[in-house]
Amino acid sequence: MATRVLGVIPARLGAERLPRKPLRLLGGVPLVVRVAQNAAASRAFDEVVVATDAEEIAAAVRDAGYPVLLTGAHHPSGTSRVAEVASRPVYGDVEIVVNVQGDEPFLPHASITGSVEQVKAGFDVGTAAVPLVEQDAGAPSLVKVAVGDGGRVVYFSRSPIPYNRAGGAMRYWQHLGVYAYRPATLARWMTLPRSPLEEAEKLEQLTPLAHGFTFGVALLNEPALPGIDTEEDLQRAEAYLGAGGP
Repeated sequence: MATRVLGVIPARLGAERLPRKPLRLLGGVPLVVRVAQNAAASRAFDEVVVATDAEEIAAAVRDAGYPVLLTGAHHPSGTSRVAEVASRPVYGDVEIVVNVQGDEPFLPHASITGSVEQVKAGFDVGTAAVPLVEQDAGAPSLVKVAVGDGGRVVYFSRSPIPYNRAGGAMRYWQHLGVYAYRPATLARWMTLPRSPLEEAEKLEQLTPLAHGFTFGVALLNEPALPGIDTEEDLQRAEAYLGAGGP
């Protein structure tokens, strides 16, 4: 029997750097709808649902023909919102849940399917990364990942990792905004006390990593367009679409 996979896109209106981000238009379409379109086109999911506490977002998603669930307004993170959805009885038969971050309209489809495959291979959490040119490795907005044997994540950081002390050619990997996990793993993540590493780097995935969760990372061959977090990112994405992007 095929594994039942649910894609959840958490979305909220409270972004500071790009106000009302999910409803900002990208090529005339709300950003959250663009993300849903791309996730559905990956063909990795039995269902894709948007999770939000804002009726405005829910209305835009419904108008575009995608399922939406209204969640609580108390969630400190997108992962917490995804966990609420995954805990609902209607999804009791789901075997793998994928958190597709709501500002990633161009997320490579291989990153989604690759993340799912990491969970099937036995990792607690599956994610993905793409090559990052060395001159961009210092940008704190681009999260880097250090990868060990067998595709196991060693660490995530906003700093360039590994540190290139030798001074030769170095390959860096940029972490992408996608996580796959089994529902029980996600529920356990929600019980963990926040790690000082998460506090320092402002990266929520460092808490489960610090508590011993194994992360498997699918390494893609081509760079990816970063997610949309600022007005400049949105302008870059519009230019990409104007130049013939999907």
